[in-house]
Amino acid sequence: MKPINVGLLGIGTVGGGTFNVLERNQEEITRRAGRPIRIVTVADKNLELARKVAGGDVKLTDDAFSVVTDPEIDIVVELIGGYGVARELVLKAIDNGKHVVTANKALLAMHGNEIFEAAQKRGVMVAFEAAVAGGIPIIKALREGLSANRIEWLAGIINGTTNFILSEMREKGLPFADVLKEAQALGYAEADPTFDIEGVDAAHKVTIMSAIAFGVPMQFGAAHVEGITRLEAIDIAYAEQLGYRIKLLGIAKMRDEGIELRVHPTLVPEKRLIANVEGAMNAVLVQGDAVGSTLYYGKGAGAEPTASAVIADLVDVTRLHTADPEHRVPHLAFQPDQVRDLMVLPIEDVVTSYYLRMRVDDKPGVLADITRLLADSEISIEALIQKEAEAGEAQTDIIMLTHRTVERNANVAIRLIEALPVVKGQVTRIRMEALQ
Repeated sequence: MKPINVGLLGIGTVGGGTFNVLERNQEEITRRAGRPIRIVTVADKNLELARKVAGGDVKLTDDAFSVVTDPEIDIVVELIGGYGVARELVLKAIDNGKHVVTANKALLAMHGNEIFEAAQKRGVMVAFEAAVAGGIPIIKALREGLSANRIEWLAGIINGTTNFILSEMREKGLPFADVLKEAQALGYAEADPTFDIEGVDAAHKVTIMSAIAFGVPMQFGAAHVEGITRLEAIDIAYAEQLGYRIKLLGIAKMRDEGIELRVHPTLVPEKRLIANVEGAMNAVLVQGDAVGSTLYYGKGAGAEPTASAVIADLVDVTRLHTADPEHRVPHLAFQPDQVRDLMVLPIEDVVTSYYLRMRVDDKPGVLADITRLLADSEISIEALIQKEAEAGEAQTDIIMLTHRTVERNANVAIRLIEALPVVKGQVTRIRMEALQ
């Protein structure tokens, strides 16, 4: 049977992994796909690198647009990243009748609605398993494996860099800045780690997952995003004393009023499996009404784990290459005319529990004043630690865990607490999720 011809855009870490795995497992992949899948053209600005990885049997070019318009190419694999030129290339490939496989979460989170609409009109597929959680097949699970379920919520450790940093801070008691340098030295963090440590990367990924889980458009701009740069080792230690771990989670929840879509550091009970995901690993917990909780765990990055997802998409597209476009699995799980434009709730409407740490004068009546203000805002306390002041110190820490409340109530209470003369500086607030 005629092979499927692939044009590969970008042969960096993931592109090189894709080329190598496809070549190494060619026989097995052909048996699964039903026909050979071969990379016939590679586009990369670094032709020397492309030649080193791909050898001399593949056409090499530094002009990616020549690949997406080549009539001999059936599938374009976009691995160059970003959402400027990548968007142009993907739309041009679609316009030329090419199926597209991409690992580009930023592109889809920002421009997915436009891209999927174009693909639907042209009758081609856009596959993106590698865009979320590397080698973990979470997109297929949400889109196909859980299609009988009403997805109630999902929560994921979907950025390995931040999970490595938080794991090291917990184990070694080191400050954030020191562990970030270690992560950069080990290659877990980029020289400019902003997208990772500020939560943007995780927000791109949870935006994609929420669209598939709930049948809504991509709404990255409406997501609430917080990173880990302000976390202190002392809060990780206090959380541990209370039976919790702190993880950067991407969370999406369906509520009657709309959708919660948020990324932020989160206290998770240490007995939960996801709380024990350490190092650079990823995990996604999904709650369906029929199946209950399911957990997906594995490597969220790296050349071959991500290549595994890219090639799985190539196999899927190859299998469905000749299928009627109207009967393929929809890009966002739901039929295009059934996607609902539900509102993403502002963070003030989120309902959750809180970890609160405040530095206070060590004198009688302080705790009573603070608990009164919380009660006035309809916030009740679940657990409390009041540290003894160290010898010679006039101040100490109070740590509280609250029951669930709406965020706007927490905001009011925190402002009032910070205004008390006995409270020094700002209250540290970290959201909590039981994930039951």
